[in-house]
Amino acid sequence: MRRLWAVFKAHPYIGNVLGYTALFASADLIQQSVLSDRPVSTSTTETRAGAEGALLKTPGIDWHQTARVATVGFCFHANFNYHWLRALEKMLPGGGAKMVTAKVVLDQLIAAPLTISAFYIGLSFLENKEDLLEDWRQKFLTSYKAGVVYWSTMQAINFSLVPPVARTVFIGGIALTFTIFLCHMKRQGKLNQ
Repeated sequence: MRRLWAVFKAHPYIGNVLGYTALFASADLIQQSVLSDRPVSTSTTETRAGAEGALLKTPGIDWHQTARVATVGFCFHANFNYHWLRALEKMLPGGGAKMVTAKVVLDQLIAAPLTISAFYIGLSFLENKEDLLEDWRQKFLTSYKAGVVYWSTMQAINFSLVPPVARTVFIGGIALTFTIFLCHMKRQGKLNQ
């Protein structure tokens, strides 16, 4: 474990971004496996994969959707959170109550709207939707309100207890739950259509 921690500390950007992306994609898989009410099926990609793709034949899983979520997670969320958390620590160093509160407030006023917006708009873009803002308009406010409650608590723990080098991957783990919620919210529009 010490050796793994040493490698992680030596390459914090790579470890944080890859760890966050894996957790972000896992959230979509969990949402599809647990919360989805789709009938059991295999996608055309899975059918075309043949024997080599036998491991990918998971009933009811839309692997294209998971790839889109992973892409948004990797291209925006993981990188943004890595640099955002470093900038917050640089602007407001330390873990005292005053600094933690200031970081949480800034996080909720700046990062939360950006990351939620990137999630809905990014997925709409990758889905080639005509109106990229449709899901955002319908779901942003509910998602933001839920996020303020959830993330304020989680970020307070993050900023006060987690070493700065591991904050992005910690947030990735915590984001697993919130991303399941976002994926479920995103899916809600599809179920009603």
